[in-house]
Amino acid sequence: MNIVIVGLGNIGSYFYNYLKKNKNNIFNKTNTNPNILFVSAKSFGKKRNFPLSKKMWLKNHLSATKNKNVDIIVELIGGAEGPAKRLVFEALKNKKHVITANKALVAKYGDQLSMIAEKNKVNFEFEGAVCGGIPIIRTIKEGLIANNINKIYGILNGTSNYILSSMDRDKLEYKDSLSKAQKLGYAESNPEADINGDDVASKLKILTALAFNSFINNKSILVEGIKDIDQVDINNSNKLGYKIKLVGVAELIKNKITQRVHPAFIKEKSYIAKIDGVLNAVIVESNPVGKTVLQGEGAGPGPTTSSLVSDLCSVLRGNVKFPFVLSAKKRKFAAFESINNKNFSTYLRVDVKDHHGVLSDVTNVLAKNKVSVKRLIQNPTISKKNASIVIITHEAKSSSYTKVLFMLKKKKYVINTPKMIRIENI
Repeated sequence: MNIVIVGLGNIGSYFYNYLKKNKNNIFNKTNTNPNILFVSAKSFGKKRNFPLSKKMWLKNHLSATKNKNVDIIVELIGGAEGPAKRLVFEALKNKKHVITANKALVAKYGDQLSMIAEKNKVNFEFEGAVCGGIPIIRTIKEGLIANNINKIYGILNGTSNYILSSMDRDKLEYKDSLSKAQKLGYAESNPEADINGDDVASKLKILTALAFNSFINNKSILVEGIKDIDQVDINNSNKLGYKIKLVGVAELIKNKITQRVHPAFIKEKSYIAKIDGVLNAVIVESNPVGKTVLQGEGAGPGPTTSSLVSDLCSVLRGNVKFPFVLSAKKRKFAAFESINNKNFSTYLRVDVKDHHGVLSDVTNVLAKNKVSVKRLIQNPTISKKNASIVIITHEAKSSSYTKVLFMLKKKKYVINTPKMIRIENI
């Protein structure tokens, strides 16, 4: 089968070299010869660590979608719009199998693309779009096909996990930890999508659709990042027996699905709390198997190539499968809801002017909104004039905490924006 690779960045180049070196190995496992017919990227003249023949070069990558000799197009451009979007839509419409690692594209247009693939009896594969080398998508689609999934969660972004781990281990402030991650190549020069939670949100929306046989829901999802976490929060979490992690959680309760991405206090003895550095971990709770745990490298050329080759071998074996497990006709418009009515215990931190009656007023604000105090660290000193009130609450509705934060922001004695981090028992 003839393959076109579009995009020759770090991942595209690694994938190209892998196929060249492992052609016979793939043939032995699939009984089909994977032949790279063409490649395409922004510049032919760019220095690469492998020779590239002009005969293999496509000036116009879209021409691959109409070439009768092309069987499979591997899209490694990235981004939900622009060239990547046009290439994948055109390829599927012209009955080409498509393999991609583009989470943003799948999260935004996955439903439309899967319908086109299904109509034209071709494969639309995207294992590499979620958690790099962890085979979570194939696990849900095939390994757990007998199970009813009720919850899927974990650490889905290596960059944010490295930053939080480094803040904890090396006692760095957020900006210094981010800078270290960038120097080591763990964070992009523009790390916005990683640190603000968007990257995790894209992955979680894809996993939610797969796990619950639903269409992708881009509206009903809470997304919070890690920018506001500092050393005070890290130190407090350790004193209280927790670790701070950026988590993605999707769960089905009483036929309604909630999706959320946010920093969380996790008990330090839990499995998730021990996932450090750039590692990812995904946990699936289902019936009858129970809890399934997958852990591994979440990004990078090697892990992503592992997933791309897995998708490629699936196509080479000749089976055409529904991209989201079920046919579009049988997938459902599931009921999604916000987390406003979900109950959480939380960590609340309020930096205040150290005046008489302030603590009493803070607890009154909580009481008015039906939030009760479970544990209180009384005024750890920030300076002689200021103090920090740290509270662990009993469970209360998420909407109640929104009201608490709104009211506290207005108080004249509050010197910084109050912080609230949810506590997750996972």
